[in-house]
Amino acid sequence: MECNGTMVGTRRRPWAEAMQLIMRALCMLCSLVAISFMLTAKESTSLNIYGFILPLHSKWSFSQSYQYLVGVSAAVAAHSLLQLLIGTSRFLKMSSVIPSRNHAWLIFAGDQAFAYALMSAGSAASGVTNLNHTGIRHTALPNFCKPLHKFCDHVAISIAFTFTSCFLLATSAVQGVIWLSQH
Repeated sequence: MECNGTMVGTRRRPWAEAMQLIMRALCMLCSLVAISFMLTAKESTSLNIYGFILPLHSKWSFSQSYQYLVGVSAAVAAHSLLQLLIGTSRFLKMSSVIPSRNHAWLIFAGDQAFAYALMSAGSAASGVTNLNHTGIRHTALPNFCKPLHKFCDHVAISIAFTFTSCFLLATSAVQGVIWLSQH
């Protein structure tokens, strides 16, 4: 039952609340790893095309899709950190991590919005990365990931952690729905 915006008379489940906090921590960690791999994605080399030596410089900030991924991952890391701090504070005070239905709905909406944003960012970055791996077939542009393998590896790892963060946020949203259905 809810009284003045807080839940009263409900049984606390410390293991379920601990799992919520662990999910937040993992989501924040995955987002930070995705950011760090993307920010270190840069490489320079040269490419020989028909006897011409062309210098290649690749950096994450050259692509708007990669910039979008970094921005969304940073927002998710901040959201997860905020929810982790609030939840941990309440958990240590032996009160419910989610104090009210309104708070639960707010967390659910935030988790959903950020999960979709991560999916969008990961998909956009995947498209650019796929183009880097395959080249452009109808023009003579080559596979840029052969000479720039370090760059492409960093980007691929960043995208993988982005999708992992998306999965963790979606799981947190499901936990929120379960909490709402029980309270």
